[in-house]
Amino acid sequence: MNDGSMWLIPLLYTLSLGGLTYFILNSFEAAAQEYAAAYTETTGRQMEDMFLFIPPRRILELAAACAAVCFLLGFLALGGLVGRTVMRGLTVGLLTGAIGWNIPRVALAIMRKRRLLKFNTQLVDSLINMSNALKAGFSIQQAIEMIVREGQSPIAQEFGTFLHQTRVGMRMEDAFESLLARVGSDDLALMVASIEIARQTGGNLTEVFEKIAHTIRERMRIELRIRTLTAKGRLQGIAVGTMPLLLGLAMFMHDKQMMTMFLQSSVGAGVLVTVAILEIMGALFIRKIINIDV
Repeated sequence: MNDGSMWLIPLLYTLSLGGLTYFILNSFEAAAQEYAAAYTETTGRQMEDMFLFIPPRRILELAAACAAVCFLLGFLALGGLVGRTVMRGLTVGLLTGAIGWNIPRVALAIMRKRRLLKFNTQLVDSLINMSNALKAGFSIQQAIEMIVREGQSPIAQEFGTFLHQTRVGMRMEDAFESLLARVGSDDLALMVASIEIARQTGGNLTEVFEKIAHTIRERMRIELRIRTLTAKGRLQGIAVGTMPLLLGLAMFMHDKQMMTMFLQSSVGAGVLVTVAILEIMGALFIRKIINIDV
């Protein structure tokens, strides 16, 4: 075998490996860009629905920062730079990083849920005010304008957007559909359905609004009663869920060296992952039991 053949085979291997690496990196970059675009679009739509005018790109950057911090915490807590500790640290770091990545999305979901609860609470008084306005001879649109002038956020913001859409030429039915899509409230859907039926059949909206307000108020009272009755179950779930964490923290403070050696071992990492899985499953089961739809 001559010298040219000896250099040809390694060169071909190098070119093949370089081409494969380039293809994988390009595919990963394209997938990352598509995911980032979908993430920012979904987040931006959710924030616009809540009238939070923050650039969606900032939420993506915040999610990346949370993922990086959680990854470093998980890697440094249970991993290292020597031997098998690297793989263990990377595994735990990836799990904690995935949790950190979803922190902004979970925060937005909580904010959206609280906003919906506040909207439904304000809707009861708004229905009574609209009923009184209709009795005084106002039209539906004038009654909604009165709610916008005298109401508070978020109901004033949502109905204000509804009025703006009708003034620029959108049909009232389409504006109501847009309002329902933004808010996602079952109580609002009941109000919109009653308005549409009354417009088609000529029903008495004043009595309908009063009955809807009474129904919503009773449903809220029942939900509050259920929440009071299930408070013990929620407290038990919190106590059972936090007990292993507090016990582990107490043992770590009592004997730091022993707990560090335990957590850095394969058995300790397995126990920690098992405990985390059982904790999540227990929380989901308890939530399913105490979650009662009215």
